[in-house]
Amino acid sequence: MDVFSSYNLIIEASVILILSFIFNGISKKTNIPSVLLLIFLGVILQFVLSYFTSDTVDFFPALEVLGIIGLIMIVLEAALELELKREKLMPILKSMAVALIGLIGSAYLAALILYQFIPDMSMQSAWLYATPLSILSSAIIIPSVSGLTEHKKEFHIYESTFSDIMGIMMFYFLVGGLNPESDGGIGGFALNIVLTIVISIIASYAIILIFQEIKSQAKLFLLIAVLLLLYAIGKQFHLSSLLIILIFGLVIANMKLFFKGKFAIFLNQEKAHRIYHELHIVTLETAFVVRTFFFVIFGLTIVVSSLFSLSVALISLLMIISIYVVRFVTLRVFYGKDILPQLFIAPRGLITVLLFYAIPVEAQVSSFEPGILLFVIIGTSLVMTWAMIKDKKKMVTSLDKVDEEILIMEKVNIALEEEQEIPLTPPSKEIGGEEEPPA
Repeated sequence: MDVFSSYNLIIEASVILILSFIFNGISKKTNIPSVLLLIFLGVILQFVLSYFTSDTVDFFPALEVLGIIGLIMIVLEAALELELKREKLMPILKSMAVALIGLIGSAYLAALILYQFIPDMSMQSAWLYATPLSILSSAIIIPSVSGLTEHKKEFHIYESTFSDIMGIMMFYFLVGGLNPESDGGIGGFALNIVLTIVISIIASYAIILIFQEIKSQAKLFLLIAVLLLLYAIGKQFHLSSLLIILIFGLVIANMKLFFKGKFAIFLNQEKAHRIYHELHIVTLETAFVVRTFFFVIFGLTIVVSSLFSLSVALISLLMIISIYVVRFVTLRVFYGKDILPQLFIAPRGLITVLLFYAIPVEAQVSSFEPGILLFVIIGTSLVMTWAMIKDKKKMVTSLDKVDEEILIMEKVNIALEEEQEIPLTPPSKEIGGEEEPPA
């Protein structure tokens, strides 16, 4: 049986997408991340594939391309939902601080653990391996927190998006340190960010002004193609390309803020809003498709046997514990005691996988077990699942109590109304079935 024939591939891809849609429904009811179900689906398909064919298939090129497109779509999807208002400034800054401190703190502890337990691991390589394992996965978090209260959901969207962007920037900053001749240091890094922001703002204005004048109906995928092009070109020039996507999303989502005063005359509100609305839908749908295939293919590439290594389990558990220790301290400092379930919503995922495979050859350590990567991804996702289920039960219990109180109040009100409706004059007496005549 040719598993990879054209029609079989269409059938397989269609079934995977249908299952992914079902997984989303299961996720909403149970709070089990749909991404975790997709990874397990990939593992199952790995065994099914080995039964039908003995050929070894290299899925990494597809995984890399899907990961990059998925990352762009997820960040754009998140940016399109972020409102830049004065009252939102403090939540944004606090989320950014939590993301940055959590990233650096987790990476530092993870690097120490890897340096101590992995043979031949230098501290520089340890930092490179630790950074992907310290980045939150917006691909898992954003679809999973829809049931939380508005301010908690908003916090997770901000935090995971900032963690993605700052984590990627930190990773490539560390990669630059491997080659001292081309490394610009902190000054060069800061200049790179400033240059990226300037280019991003100019490109965002230009894209909006040009695309609002295009009359063709089929222009949204053209817009996405332009964004992918800008991202890829930015990468070639070693810019922080993800900032380009984030800033474009923020500009188009907050057009009234960016097109004020003299700039307002250049903006066609109706056309620009239509572009924003349609782009939001296309981005959401594309992110869903790409996320689905990325995590299924990741499941296909997993070496399941590596999960049963004692050293892998020990190192992974230490890293997972360090993640939540750093997170607990950071959240307590910035948010006080109200840190549940936020404390346990810290899964690793798409970015972790992408950056792990992007570690330069000169920094790679052969004794590092890829099972650590998988263990941390699954472990943090399971912890998040447990926390979300527990929080959902707590919310249901609270709602039940509120409903009880409302019911009691309604009964009291009915009783009071009935008392008020009793007439003040006594009812007429009946004699022999007839009313008593008046005296």
